[in-house]
Amino acid sequence: MNEIVLMSDPKIAAVPVLDCDEPLVDVRLRDLAVDARKTDDSGAFAHLREGVLTRLLKAQELLPDGIRLLFVEGYRPPALQRHYFEGYAGKLRGDHPDWSPTQVRDAASRYVSPPEIAPHSAGAAVDLTLVTADGQELDMGTRLNASPEESAGACYTDAENVGAEARTNRRLLGDALTAAGLVNYPTEWWHWSFGDRYWALATGADSAIYGPRELG
Repeated sequence: MNEIVLMSDPKIAAVPVLDCDEPLVDVRLRDLAVDARKTDDSGAFAHLREGVLTRLLKAQELLPDGIRLLFVEGYRPPALQRHYFEGYAGKLRGDHPDWSPTQVRDAASRYVSPPEIAPHSAGAAVDLTLVTADGQELDMGTRLNASPEESAGACYTDAENVGAEARTNRRLLGDALTAAGLVNYPTEWWHWSFGDRYWALATGADSAIYGPRELG
C-alpha cells in the first residue's frame, strides 16, 4: 500500500479472518521493557499474540547497542476499543457538526480503529517507542498517542513537520520492526501490527490470522 489506507476503508473489513487460535501471552514475562502508562487491573494491556511477541523480540535484536524497544500497549478488550472509538468520534462530531457520518468515521479512524476490525482487540497490534539503555525515551517528534489535531499531523509516520533527529529515530524503529515482519499504520508512528486485517492488506496475504477476541 503506497497511499494511506485508513482503518475505516471497506477494503480492510473485506479481508477474511482465519484465526489460528494462537494464545495471548503476557509480554512482561519476556525480555522486553514495559511502560506502566496503560496499566489496567487485568493486565490486558501487556498481552499480545505469541507470534507478534516473537517478532518484537526479533526486532529488538536488530536495534543498535544501547537502544531498546519500550512496549506501551498491546491487547485492548473490544469493549474498551469501542469506548475509545465512540468517544473520539463524538468529539469530532461536536467539533464538526457539518460532517457526515462517513466523514466522522474516517477521521476518527486516523487515530482509533473502528472496534469491529481493531488490530489491538485481536492482540495483533502494539504501541511502542524507543528508549536508551537507562530508560530515556528517544525523540520521536511527538508524544506517543498524540492525535492528529494535537500534533498538527506530526503523528503521521512520514510527517515532514518533525525534526531530523525524530525522523532518524522513527526510521530506526521502522527498519527494525519491518525487518521482523510487522507493518505500520501510517497515521501513527508508534502503531505496528502483524497478523491482523490491516497487515494482510498491506502484505498481500489472503487472510488475517488473528481476529478480535476476549482475554482468557
